[in-house]
Amino acid sequence: MAAPTQETTHPELPDPKEVAKTYAEVAQRASKLISEHVQRQLKKGVTAPADELGIAQAFMDMMAKLLANPYKLAQSQMQLVWDYFSLWQHSMLRFMGMQAPPVATPDKSDKRFKDEEWEQHFLFDFIKQSYLIAARHVHDTVCCVEGLDEQTQKKVNFYTRQYIDAMSPSNFAITNPEVFRETLKSGGQNLLKGLNNLLRDIEEGGGNLRVKMTDTSAFELGKNVATTPGKVVFQTDMMQLIQYTPTTDKVYKRPLLIVPPWINKFYILDLREKNSYIKWCVDQGHTVFVISWVNPDEKLAEKSFDAYVQEGVIAALDAIERQTGEKEVNAAGYCLGGTLLATTLAYLAAKKQKRIAAATFFTTMTDFTDPGELGVFIDEGQVSSLEKKMFERGYLEGSEMATTFNMLRANDLIWSFVVNNYLMGKDPFPFDLLYWNSDSTRMPAKMHSFYLRKMYMENRLVQPGGIEIDGTPIDLSKIKVPCYFISTIEDHIAPWKSTYAGARHFGGPVRFVLGGSGHIAGIVNPPAANKYGYWLNPTAKLPESADEWFAGAQQQPGSWWTDWQAWVVAHDAEQVAPRDPAQGKLPVIEDAPGSYVKVRIDNTRRA
Repeated sequence: MAAPTQETTHPELPDPKEVAKTYAEVAQRASKLISEHVQRQLKKGVTAPADELGIAQAFMDMMAKLLANPYKLAQSQMQLVWDYFSLWQHSMLRFMGMQAPPVATPDKSDKRFKDEEWEQHFLFDFIKQSYLIAARHVHDTVCCVEGLDEQTQKKVNFYTRQYIDAMSPSNFAITNPEVFRETLKSGGQNLLKGLNNLLRDIEEGGGNLRVKMTDTSAFELGKNVATTPGKVVFQTDMMQLIQYTPTTDKVYKRPLLIVPPWINKFYILDLREKNSYIKWCVDQGHTVFVISWVNPDEKLAEKSFDAYVQEGVIAALDAIERQTGEKEVNAAGYCLGGTLLATTLAYLAAKKQKRIAAATFFTTMTDFTDPGELGVFIDEGQVSSLEKKMFERGYLEGSEMATTFNMLRANDLIWSFVVNNYLMGKDPFPFDLLYWNSDSTRMPAKMHSFYLRKMYMENRLVQPGGIEIDGTPIDLSKIKVPCYFISTIEDHIAPWKSTYAGARHFGGPVRFVLGGSGHIAGIVNPPAANKYGYWLNPTAKLPESADEWFAGAQQQPGSWWTDWQAWVVAHDAEQVAPRDPAQGKLPVIEDAPGSYVKVRIDNTRRA
């Protein structure tokens, strides 16, 4: 009698007809894209390659300096060889079933190597460690080259990191264990689906690759994001002013005006009900007004930074006074909106007008001495090249700025989606924060040129009289109203030590608070989440250095929102009857979130 056999299950093979159909579709779409690309290039004509970012020149300078010290280069190479020899020994021991300590380990926060096979399978472990060793030695060799000027060194470091991140084994199908498993399991369907996703992103990008980060069809403004009830009560060709419907029996006498940045749209502060800063402020008893900036086109090319002050913040203050009768407000500005708010405060101080009684700044830079890694993109050559493009079309395309910010965190904001969309063949997960992140806006050419040159390049905002608004020289030290600065410890866009340096230029009492996490998560941090915490230093006067401030700071649990609420109420405890936007003196134009925010630029096409 034959012994019973255990039935072996094999993954179901894909239908050959479906595979052939998919291949045909991919080939047809790829052929169409290639043809369209060739036609576009023929229309443009053949142009010589240009080093607009100065990358090639930076690496040529680095190599010249590096080769001038052959002993140090040889020493680095010997260290690399030794580490690889150690890795070979480690791998042989693992192959023979013995345990051995790793030669190189990824950082605990590195999500690329979270799959257990990276550690348990000796081959993938070898690939991972080989990459980490090479990455460390490449970085260490070029990071501190003697004789290289600071700007060139920063550029070399930044683009070397981009190269290192791009070459990670997690970004390739055959060296990523998770992708390898999925390929075997699906019979390669994941790669076909991924190629379709790639072609879709190129098509939707008008021939340029725009990696899709989220399912944008899953969100609708006013339905499941930006849902706090309110009315648009005023508008100019640059902005709409939204007033939100009160939810309390009494409200604070001074209204609260929020000035968001115009690089992205205001609803980062109103994503969902449970993490909406706007709704939370309304529920605390504030009469909240928010500026919703227009998404500009070539018609607004000549709008200057002055216009954002006069036709933006000042116009909003005038409208709020007409709507509520209040001559003074509390104001808050986020990132670039905070820089604009600081400029407006200095302008009002020069005019001896007290229209803002207390000001709050979210991750705001006013001193650009150290702009962090964004400084890599800002020098005379790059700004001149950018200005040429901007003045030809009248604006800076939002997607170009978005790409710059994404490069600051390439592993999280670029390569993780390359793996998910193109190698795993999955559709991006619907995520409200990434929906907002993809909803970038344009910037008028004249305004952005002024901002880059006068602030980033020349650092004129912190110089008394360094900047004029509407012909009036301004000085941050003349700002005497109480100010609240909230920065975040992991911010890669507005480094907290730089925001701290800017806070010290203000002439009135300043409360500086350092939140946990980064530029977005550290700000959009509701008390109910009980996450991250924040640091406070009890000293009345800000110490000279950020490090000295931090040494004397104490970490507090929870959200900085409650600390801010206590601070702002201490400067305005008087309450009045609630103000319904529909019952004010200004006519209601439309429901919140308004029409300006709904003008969405989807890659190269306007919706």
